[in-house]
Amino acid sequence: MTTRIDCDTCVVRGLACHDCVITVLLGPPPELLIDDDELRALDVLAEGGLVPPLRLVLPVDGPHVESA
Repeated sequence: MTTRIDCDTCVVRGLACHDCVITVLLGPPPELLIDDDELRALDVLAEGGLVPPLRLVLPVDGPHVESA
């Protein structure tokens, strides 16, 4: 599986960019693909305090309510 990191769709863009591993390592990219192994490696580095964690937050669709 591949994780698509698109900073343009991140809900906390601007608020959490300064403390996100992507902007620390690469600057804010328009879009980045990271596979599961790379994502686990970033998690290990973050848990060890070597880099900040990934702060990507994607928008979630709310419940769909039909009006009567």
